[in-house]
Amino acid sequence: MKLSVPGRVTATAVVATVSLLAGGSIADGSIAGAAPAGQPVVAAAPDIPVANVKAHLTQLQSIATANGGNRAHGRAGYKASLDYVKAKLDAAGFTTTVQQFTSSGRTGYNLVADWPGGDTNQVVMSGSHLDSVTAGPGINDNGSGSAAILETALAVARAGYHPTKHLRFAWWGAEELGMVGSRYYVNRLATTDRSRISGYLNFDMIGSPNPGYFVYDDDPAIEKTFKAYYAGLGVPTEIETEGDGRSDHAPFKNAGVPVGGLFSGADYVKTAAQAAKWGGTSGSAFDRCYHSSCDTAANIDDTALDRNSDAVAYAVWELSR
Repeated sequence: MKLSVPGRVTATAVVATVSLLAGGSIADGSIAGAAPAGQPVVAAAPDIPVANVKAHLTQLQSIATANGGNRAHGRAGYKASLDYVKAKLDAAGFTTTVQQFTSSGRTGYNLVADWPGGDTNQVVMSGSHLDSVTAGPGINDNGSGSAAILETALAVARAGYHPTKHLRFAWWGAEELGMVGSRYYVNRLATTDRSRISGYLNFDMIGSPNPGYFVYDDDPAIEKTFKAYYAGLGVPTEIETEGDGRSDHAPFKNAGVPVGGLFSGADYVKTAAQAAKWGGTSGSAFDRCYHSSCDTAANIDDTALDRNSDAVAYAVWELSR
């Protein structure tokens, strides 16, 4: 997540011709209802193994360690991170595109991956920024979101998922410089292509070590989907306000695309009331290593990462039916 101004920021899904409970649509925000007998129904989203997500974080940590301790825009660690993600997606059958741009005199890259099939007039897009700040490896900010959507994309491939809508995933460059990569992408979309994105889901910092459970309150149907997932776990949520306008959903929202997402907290301090409902330490930051050298693979809460990664997959499945 970029700094503010001034100073901060296995279950397999199958198509079955049996009577099951099916999810609703992004248009009406419904989550489940009785499907007519004999209709093809998409099964529930798979559980995302947190061990797999953490394995990606281990790789991103190794990349940072081998490249001056960071994965920042224009640095070797960023390009190596992008190459790692791209190789996984290519092997899984995604169609990947690398988009190149320039910012602060350095070359940056976005990675966009499309899953074949689905209605390309209705695109459900999930994104995370892949760059870190220069001060550290950026494992929570934002290896956590990047790894979660990568593993969700790989789960789509493992399941052979065939949603009604088209699935697209993206890893953005230079977010820490002001959402440069995502703005570059959005600004170059034709108006008709923007209108085809039925929802953009953003995941920036979802494994904070003193976590909260925050849901973006932008598009009501997307918000309802995430809240339904957490309600099923018995985990209370709060509206996300710390990152408003400070992550890659902002360019999409400004262009009129419905947006939503999750966040586990940055350098704001957890209150006593929040600690009472979520656990953790009141009076301490959600992530004391925010934008620091200690944002390493040790700077992750496994429970938050697990829950939020599963929530990513839940939303992708529910909103693309």
